[in-house]
Amino acid sequence: MPGWLWPGATAAAVIAVIALAAFSALWRHVPSHPWRPLLADRYLWHVVSFTFTQALLSALCATLPAVALARALYRRRFPGRALLLRFCGMTLVLPVLVGVFGIMSVFGQQGWLAQLCRVLQVEYRFSPYGLGGILLAHVFFNLPLATRLLLQALESIPVEQRQLAAQLGMTAGPFFRLVEWPYLRRQLLPAAALIFMLCFASFATVLALGGGPRATTIELAIYQALSYDFDVGRAALLALVQMVCCLGLVMLSQRLASALPVGHSHHARWRDRQTATGGRIGDALIILAALLLLLPPLLAVVIDGINGDLPTVLRQTALWRAVFTSLGVALCAGLLCLLLTGMLLWSSRELRLRQRWLGAQLLDLSGMVILAMPGIVLATGFFLLATDNGGLPASPAPVIILANALMAIPYALKVLESPMQDVAECYRQLCLTLNIGGLNRLRLVEWRALRQPAGRALAFACILSLGDFGVIALFGSEDFRTLPLYLYQQIGAYRSQDGAVTALVLLLLCLLLFTLFEKGSGTNDNA
Repeated sequence: MPGWLWPGATAAAVIAVIALAAFSALWRHVPSHPWRPLLADRYLWHVVSFTFTQALLSALCATLPAVALARALYRRRFPGRALLLRFCGMTLVLPVLVGVFGIMSVFGQQGWLAQLCRVLQVEYRFSPYGLGGILLAHVFFNLPLATRLLLQALESIPVEQRQLAAQLGMTAGPFFRLVEWPYLRRQLLPAAALIFMLCFASFATVLALGGGPRATTIELAIYQALSYDFDVGRAALLALVQMVCCLGLVMLSQRLASALPVGHSHHARWRDRQTATGGRIGDALIILAALLLLLPPLLAVVIDGINGDLPTVLRQTALWRAVFTSLGVALCAGLLCLLLTGMLLWSSRELRLRQRWLGAQLLDLSGMVILAMPGIVLATGFFLLATDNGGLPASPAPVIILANALMAIPYALKVLESPMQDVAECYRQLCLTLNIGGLNRLRLVEWRALRQPAGRALAFACILSLGDFGVIALFGSEDFRTLPLYLYQQIGAYRSQDGAVTALVLLLLCLLLFTLFEKGSGTNDNA
């Protein structure tokens, strides 16, 4: 085997062995002949039905308004627009429990809206618990993501088409139908499929805002079967059902993602301002409505966190133990994710340069396969493996780090894949001429160009791990708990003042890590 293939083969083997070990543990614990009772289990079918229903409604509620918001953001320039777009790119890694805490502070029965309604003597009936709250939280997290994807589709429309439409005096309706809709349509389905998949595998949101018999998803049922009933067979069966569904969704998403829009323009800076009064007012109202949905929960986290108990909570030893545990887990998981992703991409791009497409696709697929095993399914497999081999380990840190690193690999692949391929194509001949290879090529030639995307991938992986609540929910304890688990325990114990401070600390840590890694990676040097 050539030396350049060893890194990718090793990383793919590690991922495959871990995935197969988790899958075999699940398979061994599935009850024999499960299909007849499975078909007759009304509660299971209700759980599956609710999982699909809430994911479908969440995808529709997040994607359709994003069309109007993306068009408004494309047409208008205003102070804070860049900051809003940056926020749209960060919601994917925003800790779920922080967002949920902010939503409860604004939309809860004692929240800002309820207090405003009491002042106005208007009855406030909305409850953030149940299907309504789950949909609201999913829209809060995924509307910015869909908007960002659709805005990219609008920006890919060749400027020549927009100029021609302006010269023809095309009005808003025909312009949307003939120019914008073909590009939006090709991005709309992949975006909706991605959001559907994210909401289908949503765990922390449903645990915090649902959880009752009428609002339980498959992942939550797995957690309940292990944590409350200790019904290992049922948990394994549910995990397999979840894995089969996710595998189908991943394949569907990959198929839809192949139809991404491709635009080409020689005058990318031109845009039609569309200064009609009605259009300006409509765009302003759409952007204002989005800001009223997205900003108050984050402001609530900051404002509620700066409360009278802040000095007392900051002196608590448990808080700082959770902070250091979270940072240690996040940094180790981020570095492990970056290492495995780099090894996979190093070998797959060499295969592509040698026209060996099948081998390259297999290596890439090995990194994406973890999408078919959401965190709670992977954690359940690890949990069953541990119980089969003498019980849970004394410290769950290695398991949590490994699971979080694996879950972040698909995102790191998307960030690093194109830059590594571009650098290899640019400098391959030069390195062959100078006889520079292996680690020397990475250190002397490629690192300057890859430093920024590597820093971004590391930041995404660390923040995903920092905010994860799926794995720690199974393996955490009083002696080992991260900030999300600590926050969940505070919310569950109705210690809202303490929870507000913890949510603020978690939010600030995420922003700090993201900024440090982005600044530390420097500007994109053209080596």
